[in-house]
Amino acid sequence: MKKYIITAAFSLFSVISVVAQSKKDAQVSKLYQNYIAIKSALASDDADKTSKAATEFIKTASAVDYKIISEGNLTTLKKEATLISDARNIAAQRETFFNLSDHMIALTKEFKLSEKPVYIQYCPMADGSWLSSEKQIANPYYGKSMLTCGNVKSTVN
Repeated sequence: MKKYIITAAFSLFSVISVVAQSKKDAQVSKLYQNYIAIKSALASDDADKTSKAATEFIKTASAVDYKIISEGNLTTLKKEATLISDARNIAAQRETFFNLSDHMIALTKEFKLSEKPVYIQYCPMADGSWLSSEKQIANPYYGKSMLTCGNVKSTVN
């Protein structure tokens, strides 16, 4: 009888733990989706769309619980997204995107950002990495002028 009670208690704890983890992942996944919108807008050379996507990123980051991502990390993410949002020039937006990407890549080590694979891509010309939801390269650092420059460094499943 004790064995069944212990097994049941362990199972319940496991279910609660999985549910809590999936709630955390869901909040960070929304942040990732907003990040992808910024990346896509940069790849299409659209400064206004990039600014709007960064504003959505800030709103999402503001709603993330500090227990999930530390306050310092969230503050950094929001600061970088604010710089992108406020900049009306694509070159300045791309410059800040380097830092935003580095911080988002770090989150891939702690959270499941997506049900689908997340690709960490790298452009040797820009010496910068970014996250992508697709294996195909769409370079946010050069946009249409060098859209396919880069390669997949790794895949996070």
